[in-house]
Amino acid sequence: MCYDISYNIQLESLQDYFGDLIFDDPQIHLEFGPIDHVQGVGVFAKYPILYVNRDDMQVHCKLMEWGCIPFYAKEDMPLLQRNKMLNIRSERVLDDKTSYWYKIRNRRCLIPVTGIYEHRAIKGWKKKVPYWIRPEGQEVFFLPGLYSVVELPDKQTGEMIRRWTYGLMTRSANDVMQNIHNDGENRHRMPLFLTRELANEFISDDLSEERYREILAYEMPGNSLYHHPVFTIRSAKMREDNQQKDVAWNWDKLPALGELNPD
Repeated sequence: MCYDISYNIQLESLQDYFGDLIFDDPQIHLEFGPIDHVQGVGVFAKYPILYVNRDDMQVHCKLMEWGCIPFYAKEDMPLLQRNKMLNIRSERVLDDKTSYWYKIRNRRCLIPVTGIYEHRAIKGWKKKVPYWIRPEGQEVFFLPGLYSVVELPDKQTGEMIRRWTYGLMTRSANDVMQNIHNDGENRHRMPLFLTRELANEFISDDLSEERYREILAYEMPGNSLYHHPVFTIRSAKMREDNQQKDVAWNWDKLPALGELNPD
C-alpha cells in the first residue's frame, strides 16, 4: 500500500500541467508548501488534490484530508478505522458493489506528487529500508484517487463543518515494486501509477465505464520507475548530511533488489 508521499516543488507548477487550474482557496499557498514527506497513517494531513468541479466542469485544486470519511458519517472516525481509508484497492472500485469505493466511484481525483515512499524488508536486517520512487522523467506525476465530502460537527464549537477527504488507489505490484514492498500484510501492492495521458483521462467528465476499467487495470512496467534508497523517514532523527528526506542515502552493504527477500 502507500502511506508516504512527497510534493517538493511549488504549487504553481501544477498550472504547467493544467493551464486553466483553479485554486479554490487563493491562500492555499500559505497553508501548503513544498514538503519532502507527507505521512498518512495517524496524521490525515491536508494535501492539494485536483478534481473536476461539478458546477463549472473545470479542474480545481483543493486541500483535502488524506483518509476518506464516508459522506453518511455522523461523527469522526476512530483512528485505526480511518487508517484503512487511506488507500483504495482499485479492484474494488467498479466490481465490489458492497464497498464504499463503489458508491463514490465517480468522484475521481488526482493526487499530485513528486515521489512516493515504500519500505523494503531484508532478511537478517532489523529495520526496513525506505525507498523513494517515481516514474522515470516525471518531476511531477499524478496518482488516481477518490474523494468524499461530509458535514460533521466541530469538536470545539459544534458548528457543522464541510470536510473534504480522499483516498489513494493501489493495485498489485510490478516486478520492481514486488521487491521493494516485499513484506507485511499488504505486501506486493503499489500505487496505481499512470502515464500523464491516462491521468488526464481519469478525471475527464466523459470517461466511459469501459475506459475506466482499462485505466484501473493499467500496470506501469518496473523499468519505467526510478527508485533510490533514502534515510529513515518516519523518525525525528535527522540525517547526518542534513539533506531532505527524498535525497538518496547510501546504506552500507545494501543487497541488490530481489536478494535476501523475506520468506
